[in-house]
Amino acid sequence: METITALVPRQAGEVAAVGAAEQVTEAWLANRRLSEHTRAAYRRDVAGWLAWCAERDLDPLRASFLDVNAYARGLERTLTAATVARKLSGVSSWYAFLAKLRAVDANPVGGADRPQVSRDHSATVGLTGPEVAALLAAAAVRTGPTAARDLAAVTLLADLGLRVGELCSLDVTDLGVERGHRVVRFTGKGGRARRRVLTPGAAAAVDAVLAGRAAGPLLVTSGGGRLDRHAVFRLVRRLARDAGIAGWARLSPHSLRHAFATAARDAGVALEDVQDAMGHADPRTTRRYDRDRHNLDRDPAYTIAAARARG
Repeated sequence: METITALVPRQAGEVAAVGAAEQVTEAWLANRRLSEHTRAAYRRDVAGWLAWCAERDLDPLRASFLDVNAYARGLERTLTAATVARKLSGVSSWYAFLAKLRAVDANPVGGADRPQVSRDHSATVGLTGPEVAALLAAAAVRTGPTAARDLAAVTLLADLGLRVGELCSLDVTDLGVERGHRVVRFTGKGGRARRRVLTPGAAAAVDAVLAGRAAGPLLVTSGGGRLDRHAVFRLVRRLARDAGIAGWARLSPHSLRHAFATAARDAGVALEDVQDAMGHADPRTTRRYDRDRHNLDRDPAYTIAAARARG
């Protein structure tokens, strides 16, 4: 830690060198239990903030909440409130690390005017149950060298409700068996170790892409590299278009995650079980994913009245 601390200017008048800032960023990321997808997102968030400061000859170690406000208002011209809030969260965590190193007196993001994000609404375009089935059917009839991989990717997204980063990070060695269940282990959001069961359909799709491989990425490109999130985005939209789903151009892998939560709740799965499956720390986040939560057919008044009538 002495080496990292030495990289950070102690005097207010000093300006951090780009190389030093990058090294501090890597030390901050290494200090936290994060998935590779989250690390990459945080790295981009901090890099964006540092670039904004550099364009204005502003030393990030001397930035105030007013500077952060100006940065946020600029982002809001092209990005959603949720995206801006997420970016500021990453920058805030970076500054919290610098505060622990005593490189800054206070976190300037702490006093900034962050955009309000509703916990009851998500901008992600969802999918109905029949639409998910149609998308999977479109994947099942595909042919070619990537057909099995594509089916495995969308099946894991649909059946397990995985985040796209979690999907792309899967390795062959993450697969296993536990108490008779086929399982997959991965690092989820917040660096938490996660474990999920494979449905029969997901297990069959995964087995089809293994082809005797004992190590390496589970989902690979035609060149043998790891499949990335951008390729999965394109895949979901291509399959949705082939399936004749309206609004296919606005769909994303997250649309299948939303559909997973809605289908689970509609099937009567308890909220806390869906929360655990999706890896949410707050049940309010899970409720936001449940697109059918305002359906009057699910009003508990009906259940109570039926129980009273039976009694």
